[in-house]
Amino acid sequence: MKKVFGPKLEASRERDNGAYGTKTGDRFGRFLILGPRGVILRVLAGNAELDSSVPWDHVSVSTASRTPFWDEMCFVKDLFFDPNETVIQFHPKRSEYVNNHPHVLHLWKPAGYEVQLPPLDAV
Repeated sequence: MKKVFGPKLEASRERDNGAYGTKTGDRFGRFLILGPRGVILRVLAGNAELDSSVPWDHVSVSTASRTPFWDEMCFVKDLFFDPNETVIQFHPKRSEYVNNHPHVLHLWKPAGYEVQLPPLDAV
């Protein structure tokens, strides 16, 4: 996850005193971002430094009425992660599904090491 969020992202940060209110420079929080399709993307970000019991950087993305599209997820990935970081969207075993919101997708990156990818010639 980026060490410093850019001005566009900081302008989208929720700063109230509620449960998701954070301050400039925090590497976590809630953001309401106008996405590339003109839809507000609701983003919750957390990182491994925030909770050492979960050694993953994590960003969830949702909209009010539908699941985010690929280009919206790429847009959010570029806001929160460096260009050379690989992040993952998981498809867990059906028995381990957690569905707290009907229109949310997640980006994950394990803290401290690079995600191994399949060989490029196999993709």
